Amino acid sequence: MIEGENMIILISGTTHTGKTNLAQRLLEKYKFPYLSIDHLKMGLIRSGNTDISVEDDDSLTEYLWPIVREIIKTNIENRQNLIIEGCYIPFDWRVDFEKEYLSEIKYICIVMSEEYIKNNIDVITSYGNVVEKRLDDALDVNSMIEENNYNLEMCKINGLRYILIESDYERNLETALQI
Repeated sequence: MIEGENMIILISGTTHTGKTNLAQRLLEKYKFPYLSIDHLKMGLIRSGNTDISVEDDDSLTEYLWPIVREIIKTNIENRQNLIIEGCYIPFDWRVDFEKEYLSEIKYICIVMSEEYIKNNIDVITSYGNVVEKRLDDALDVNSMIEENNYNLEMCKINGLRYILIESDYERNLETALQI
């Protein structure tokens, strides 16, 4: 990153890939605030502003993305830095921004390989509370593999930057810190 440049950093990925951990590390490195889309989601659900269920990812993306998109535009227009992390960033997000906005947005999707998930599910679960304390942390390995494979394919189709975790999680995370 160039000193003095404003930046919006989008971090995407499925559950337990380390989005919040990466956002926290980027906050510490660059001193940028970050927004968890999950916090926005739960605020809207708990306040009764939507009746969408926490399990309905497609509807949540359709509901949350227009709000997040406008937060991004506002931050760029006000020359403010921001890290946004969450599952609810559509893979075609770039179509919602003009060229001058796109130049200030960096995107990364964290993806874990099937082999990594199968060999490290206990470690993945244990890291679920590194930054936040999760109340329910049950993982379905098959769903996690399916979602990570889908994210990898969608990143490739849409030409999006991704970090593929295949063996050394920390080394890969260090690569992601070089935004």
